[in-house]
Amino acid sequence: MQTDPYAVPLCRMYYADKIPILEDLWGKPVELHENKLIVDSHVYPIINDVIILLEPSEYPPSLRKDKHMAELSPSPPNLSGSIAKDIQFTFGAEWQRFSEILPEHQQEFEAYFDVVDLPSLRGKRFCDLGCGIGRWSYFVKDICRELILIDFSEAIFVARKNLQDAKHALFFMGDIMRLPFRQDFADFAICLGVLHHLPINALDAARHISTYAPEHLIYLYYALDNKPAYFRWLLGGVTLLRKGLSHIRSPLLRESLSWLLMITLYLPWIGLGHLVRPLGWASKIPLYENYAGKTLKRIQQDVYDRFFTRIEQRFSRKEINTLSDTYAEIRFSERPPYWHFYCKR
Repeated sequence: MQTDPYAVPLCRMYYADKIPILEDLWGKPVELHENKLIVDSHVYPIINDVIILLEPSEYPPSLRKDKHMAELSPSPPNLSGSIAKDIQFTFGAEWQRFSEILPEHQQEFEAYFDVVDLPSLRGKRFCDLGCGIGRWSYFVKDICRELILIDFSEAIFVARKNLQDAKHALFFMGDIMRLPFRQDFADFAICLGVLHHLPINALDAARHISTYAPEHLIYLYYALDNKPAYFRWLLGGVTLLRKGLSHIRSPLLRESLSWLLMITLYLPWIGLGHLVRPLGWASKIPLYENYAGKTLKRIQQDVYDRFFTRIEQRFSRKEINTLSDTYAEIRFSERPPYWHFYCKR
């Protein structure tokens, strides 16, 4: 019998003691069954402790093949969606391939959260929008009162496995632009490296998610606006290559190309950065700031992320500051990755 790759040790009716939380998220009564959640007339299937918010037409491959899912036929509210199926496929495949939470993820967590007062999160409801494998929630699980993890791809099942010991975590497969929850359903929300891959303007998306929580931590790819001009010239070539490679679906070919690009493109630049570091020039070398000291596996994952994703938006600090029409406070980190910023309504 084939083993379910997403299987975790399940407690019967994992959400049985979380009904008050679910009712607070929706702002209305819910009816919980062993394999589904009913809110008003909307039916949301539950598989491997993940509540499915997507419409059947938006299911990733593994769910489309599941007869049980087809029978349940959920009917979420009819709101305008933002799902790009190729992006859903890419991130689902990426996080199934790179499913482990690595030691260096803690260093990255600390880099992203340098603009957040971590003790202030104690006792709060934390929402991870586009959570992937749950690598950021993993490092706040012992601080926050509750964790709400949301992803539109099969990565959410990996997150469930990685956080199987976090009994205060709730898992949803859904489109972060189309959630059925009440306003301010969380106290603090993060959205790191997600909005710039959506088929809508990422700044508009940032405005949209402002209603989910009063405080946010967001990361958007920067327009290399704090770098020399040759960084942007090199990016132009990389973008052309990415647009071509993003059409590849073969897992074997993607794996091979990610290794090839790491060896021929990333490692030489990182090596050059090491050579000129004693001269104080390391920051002038592309890729060095983000990848110095990282393992080959971590670098390969980022190569996969960068070159097999069709949609990539980039923004200058000035452009991000236009979010002041929505957020009363925007506080940028002066350290990479650029640009990540704290914002408060």
